[in-house]
Amino acid sequence: MFGDCTTILEMAAIEVRELCRTYQVFRKREGVWASVRGLFHREYDVVSAVRNVSFTIDEGEMVAFLGPNGAGKTTTLKLLSGLVVPTSGTAHVLGHVPWKREDAYRRRFSLVTGQKEQLWWDLPAQESFRLHKEIYRIPADDYRRRLDELTDLLEVGRLMSQPVRELSLGERMRMELIAALLHRPDVLFLDEPTIGLDVVSQRRVQEFLRHYQREQRITVILTSHYMKDVEALCDRAIVINKGIVIHDGPLAAIIDRFSRHKIIELQFSDNVVPQGLERFGRILESRPPKVKIQVEKQRVSESLSSILSQHSIDDISVSERPLEEVIAELFSSDDAARAEK
Repeated sequence: MFGDCTTILEMAAIEVRELCRTYQVFRKREGVWASVRGLFHREYDVVSAVRNVSFTIDEGEMVAFLGPNGAGKTTTLKLLSGLVVPTSGTAHVLGHVPWKREDAYRRRFSLVTGQKEQLWWDLPAQESFRLHKEIYRIPADDYRRRLDELTDLLEVGRLMSQPVRELSLGERMRMELIAALLHRPDVLFLDEPTIGLDVVSQRRVQEFLRHYQREQRITVILTSHYMKDVEALCDRAIVINKGIVIHDGPLAAIIDRFSRHKIIELQFSDNVVPQGLERFGRILESRPPKVKIQVEKQRVSESLSSILSQHSIDDISVSERPLEEVIAELFSSDDAARAEK
């Protein structure tokens, strides 16, 4: 029994237990006299960015970390990167406590964010890469081999001598990924890596990350509001809202667990969409002879039986709602429930 527990612990790359982070925010009162009083007696509100978050991620897993703006995703990644110290709780990444900021740990992870850049703006990317080589003490042969491999995979070899400020957003993100991976980290934190990118650049980054993670078996936590990233890369999702984990499990289970509706698509034989279909659910699209209806899950069989008994149908399909819609509904309903309490 104890041997099995030891094996599980050895496989865990990231262990988080009851992690909390709160901030004091100055409460500014309206009016001149309130502002004057605030100079001598300042009042603060306590904001919980992360509340009692717990999860475990095994070596080689690629996990989506989802939530609305302000949910605590970026704060959690900052805690795991050692950029922020928690108010309470514990975390271990590769056996290290992140906020101790040990050199041995800093050499084993990378943080990439789509909103901040680590490359020198006025210099070619290759100059920043040389700096990373010295910082991480990468042997010359390893550096050249890794750089050639990454530039080839990301198709940016011709851009190496071009100043970063002259690159497109998609090209800059690919350079950021190279900088993050040159020292071969064991853990990669990705915070909105495709934000603002066009569809072609998004797909290129997705394909690279999928290939690199599969080949190197690194552990990855991905935050993204772009559900195509999540569906293309991750099988497991941790969903956080208001700093609290509300789901941790298979990505597909989010739809099964939280979606209350399904989509019925019908094609009528007489090329006309009949009246009165709104009694079965919400009409999403009506283009005769086809119609899409959003129906409550428990009413799907009943609704189909009723429609088939009254109309001639050429084609029927029943599908789940898109993941991004389910996620958006989940967050909005969770916010509404909290507002009522």
